Amino acid sequence: MKDQIKSYLQRLNHGEALESVQADFVRECKDVDPSAIMQAEQELLREGTSIEELQRLCDVHSALFHGSATDAQKLHAKDIQDQRLSAAAALIQISGHPLQTFTLENAALEKLIARARQALENNGITNELLDELRQIAIHYARKGDLLYPHLKVQYGISGPSAVMWTVDDEIRDELNALAKQKDQKENDAWKQRLNAVLTRMEEMIYKESNILFPNCALNFSEEEWYHIYRDAKDYAECFGIRGDSWEAAEAHLADTASTADTMSAEHAFTGSETRIHLPGGSLTLSQLTAMLNTIPLEITFVDIDNVNRYFNEGPKVFKRPGMALGREVFTCHPPKIEERVRRIIGEFRAGNLDQVPVWMDKDGRTFLVTYYAVRDKQEQYLGTLELVQDMEFAKEHFR
Repeated sequence: MKDQIKSYLQRLNHGEALESVQADFVRECKDVDPSAIMQAEQELLREGTSIEELQRLCDVHSALFHGSATDAQKLHAKDIQDQRLSAAAALIQISGHPLQTFTLENAALEKLIARARQALENNGITNELLDELRQIAIHYARKGDLLYPHLKVQYGISGPSAVMWTVDDEIRDELNALAKQKDQKENDAWKQRLNAVLTRMEEMIYKESNILFPNCALNFSEEEWYHIYRDAKDYAECFGIRGDSWEAAEAHLADTASTADTMSAEHAFTGSETRIHLPGGSLTLSQLTAMLNTIPLEITFVDIDNVNRYFNEGPKVFKRPGMALGREVFTCHPPKIEERVRRIIGEFRAGNLDQVPVWMDKDGRTFLVTYYAVRDKQEQYLGTLELVQDMEFAKEHFR
């Protein structure tokens, strides 16, 4: 399978038309388990095939989803027997399980896509419908923060994070671009672009259901799913789907919190709470924690080994799931951002830069994200500090 996929890439690289390669892919791979295709791509990635090349395969894959209904049914029937699909199906049945919520969102998205296609035929795409489609960014963000990195770091399955994550970003960016050009909705080129991105969204639903979710189901432990359930609560509702409460996870999280509270109370009772001595004074651990949480900034510290070591608590515009602590910072970013983060930290480590400010707009608000090199008195690099500040207050002041 690996050599076969490599041959498709070579044909594309030599200039052969995508349609020709797609046709052969459909004929030769229509009965192949999608997980086998992913495994072959994973091997190519480990052997040095670039992410950019593998991303080209997404266009080849898409042919698999545009074949005849008979081909799709055959493929689906075969996949149902797959162990990964069985594992995913069992978890999807659990009320409140993260995979159930993801799946319900995809079902709602399929209906939304059908509405959008109907509206395109009737020349009636509304701004409201376009905004509903853009909610996919929430679904993709939760998937990108909680599933892709954990598969890659904990289980060495990096194919989804290397390829699918980039496609997620491209879909989200294209929807945003179309929204900015919504005054051109009657234009045929605009409609063709929307139709194309709807197709990509459908293909991603298929890939999630048949590749990503089954691989997560087969590998993740129940404890890991509890953590994913906990971290997923920080994200907004998507497509009107409000995930149910997962009773087993809630009980586990309550027991964990109770144990922590008991330990804290024991420290307070004995007067033995940890006190941290600093050059400017001393603070108890609870005082330091509360102080850092009071600062109106989102704070992240990445240590000298590029590992996430600290996030302050509280609501976050840029989500920082608890599962990311102890994980290399680069794995928390999609491929197109990862290289930028590596470059910034590399410059900090080399002593060429001390800070990098990045201004950005998100959800209609302006934010300043600043990266700082953290150094000791001898100017030795200790890590990187990231601060996120909502700057709307400044705009209001100067207005």
